[in-house]
Amino acid sequence: MALAVFDIDGTLVQGASTEKRLFAGLCRGGWIEAPQLLAFLGFAWRHAGAYGSQVMKKDKAYLEGLDCAAVEAWTRAWVRQVAGSWWFEPAVQRLQQHQVAGDGIVLLSGTPQFLAEAIAAALAGVATPVLVIGTQLATAEGRFLPLPPRVHPFGEAKRQLVEELCATRGVAPVDVHAYADTAHDLPLLQLVGHPVAVRPDRGLRHAARRAGWEILGER
Repeated sequence: MALAVFDIDGTLVQGASTEKRLFAGLCRGGWIEAPQLLAFLGFAWRHAGAYGSQVMKKDKAYLEGLDCAAVEAWTRAWVRQVAGSWWFEPAVQRLQQHQVAGDGIVLLSGTPQFLAEAIAAALAGVATPVLVIGTQLATAEGRFLPLPPRVHPFGEAKRQLVEELCATRGVAPVDVHAYADTAHDLPLLQLVGHPVAVRPDRGLRHAARRAGWEILGER
């Protein structure tokens, strides 16, 4: 059995990132107040040296102190209500084709795990089990902590996670299809036997053309 690995933002979902939409939705819903905003800014200040230009991708501290189960339930309901217009249909159709072929489906994204799971549940036509690997947030006693994520699928980490998944499932990387949209995903795309650049940014488009990879759509 082959694996089909799909990024979410910019690949299955077009437009603004799902986490930006989540942040805006939580603000409108009254979840994010002064303590969360201060934690968010404080994280960026404390960890800028460690993470550099990627610090905002690591910063999930806007959830600081919120009840995990309550946020997750709200997110599931919110995604069901609003996600209908999010999809990049050619990528969703590829996912469905892989399902029909009996391939294992993996959603691999830097968006929070609970949001990635809600998106997987909302995908039209997805009836078979989907493995979801998103950002694992720091929590304690059922509440989110303003700490770096325990697992953050981004850049080289995506490659490592897929290597581990292949080893666990007995799948050779040459039998993996991977769909992604930015040059940050090059480590993953260079690992697999069937890389597809989906609406690629400039860096990924250049690399895909040079390597002869399939390009699905344009920005």
